[in-house]
Amino acid sequence: MFIAMNRFKVLPGSEAEFEAVWQNRDSQLHTVPGFVEFNLLKGPERDGYTLYSSHTLFESREHFEAWTKSEAFRQAHRGAGERKPLTAGHPEFEGFEVLQTIGMSAAA
Repeated sequence: MFIAMNRFKVLPGSEAEFEAVWQNRDSQLHTVPGFVEFNLLKGPERDGYTLYSSHTLFESREHFEAWTKSEAFRQAHRGAGERKPLTAGHPEFEGFEVLQTIGMSAAA
C-alpha cells in the first residue's frame, strides 16, 4: 500500500470555500486502477492558517504514479489555479509506503 498526502495551509476565513471545492469536485479517483480510499482531513488552527491534508490510499506506489500521469488526474485538477488563493503557498506532498496496518478485524 502507498499513502499520498498533501498538506494545505488554508487562509483564515477560506475554510468553507476550500472544503466546498473538494466536496464538489469530480475527483475521478473511482475510475483509477489501484485506488483504495480518499480522506480530506481538517487539522488545527495555527498562526495564520488552518491545516488540512488530503490522504489517498493506493494499492502501490506504481498505481499512485500512474494516477499522476493519467487523463483522470488532469481532469480532476483542471481549473485549480483559476480561483482566488485559498491557501498560503503550494501544498506540501508527502508519500509513504505502508509498513504495518492494524485494523478492527485484527483485534477479533
